[in-house]
This record gives sequence, structure tokens and C-alpha cells, in this order.
Amino acid sequence: MKHAVVSKEEWLEARKALLAREKEMTRLRDAINRERLDLPWVKVEADYRFQTPFGERRLADLFEGRSQLIVYHFMFGPDWDAGCTGCSFLADHLDGTLPHLNHHDVTLTCVSRAPLDKIEAYKRRMGWRFPWVSSFGSSFNLDFGVSFRPEELASGSVFYNFRDTPSAKAHDELPGQSAFYKDETGQIFHTYSSYARGGEEMLATMMILDIAPLGRNESETMNFIKRHDEYETGPKAAACCH
Repeated sequence: MKHAVVSKEEWLEARKALLAREKEMTRLRDAINRERLDLPWVKVEADYRFQTPFGERRLADLFEGRSQLIVYHFMFGPDWDAGCTGCSFLADHLDGTLPHLNHHDVTLTCVSRAPLDKIEAYKRRMGWRFPWVSSFGSSFNLDFGVSFRPEELASGSVFYNFRDTPSAKAHDELPGQSAFYKDETGQIFHTYSSYARGGEEMLATMMILDIAPLGRNESETMNFIKRHDEYETGPKAAACCH
């Protein structure tokens, strides 16, 4: 990559121009966040059941006594040997958020169709602590548009990210996140979902890379990502403080 090398004064003028654009983006994000809070809600009528380390639980139980629940739809199919690499990258960012979310009356949990024993084994391998339950045998993933039946994939397109998506770009599992609210009477409402790159703002690593000199340095979305125990060792992986 070739960059102009300029005086400090010229750099300052260019940086101030970019700052104006960054402020536009911040204000737009704030406005979109307000619009998100104004979305209508849908009452959840289905009696979803999940397998957890503490036995079978209903959707209401996943709130853990709080009024808000965020579900990350983690790509891990029933016949997969390991969780999705990209979802694993995102999951690396979750544990540190838990005390802050919980204090703000929010519970976060991951949900996958893989059986619980596979989830627990992979969670141990990765060293994660966040809640993660299995929807195996439930229609939860299908109903929230992140898992697809073979006949759907064979049809040529699936309904993902609120539009028809060619099957060639889909898998039997895809990522997403959904938010729910439980009122004082126990009624549960689906308030929000997003898919595809919608979860990108949960990836603090990407936000840090965005200010690095070479940026994300990717040829395709997250094509450089590996599971955190699969990176090679060497100068690039060495710690910076010795």
C-alpha cells in the first residue's frame, strides 16, 4: 500500500476532514439506535424447550430472572464436529461483557442446534464461560431464520436476513442475534433480530483493526480468522510486553 507522506500540518487538515465524517457516522448510529428501540414487538407464543447443563429449560428460564434476553445464534449444527470459526471469533468477545450486561438487566446466551454434549465439549476447548444451550429437537432456530431444512436448501433459495437468499450462499446454519423482553406477567416478546454482518459491532477486534495502519487487511469478510487455539506461533503471535 502506498500512502502520501506529508507535513504534520497537512496531516492535521486531512484528519479533521475525516473526523467530520466520523461524527456523521456516530450521529447516524445514534439515530438508528433510537429507531431500533421504537420497533414494534411480536408476542412469542411457542413453548420452546432447550437442553442446558441444568436440565431442560423453557425460553422464559433463559432470562435467568432478568427482563431482557439477547440470543446469539451460534452456527453449530447437530452433525458438526466444531462450532463455526466466525461465530467462535465473535464468542471470544462475550465473557467480559457478562457482568456489565447482567447489571443492566440483560442476559446473554448462545443457542445452537448441536446436542448439549458437543456444545459443552467445544466450550471447554475454547475456555468460554458464557451460557450456551442446545435447541436440538426444537423449531427455535428454524423459526428465527438461522437454520434451514434440506428441502429449503434444495429449492434454490432460503429466506435469510429478511430476504430470499440463493442457497449457494447459504448453509444449513447461519449466524444472527435476537432480542427478547419478558414483562412482569411472564409474557415474552421478540423485539429485534439481525443477521449476516449485523453482528459486526459485537466484534471489538474488528473495531480495533479498523484503526490499525493496514485496517482489516482482508480479501473477503473475516477470511483471516481462525479459532483462537489454531493460530500459528511466531513473531506475529508473540506477546508485546516481555
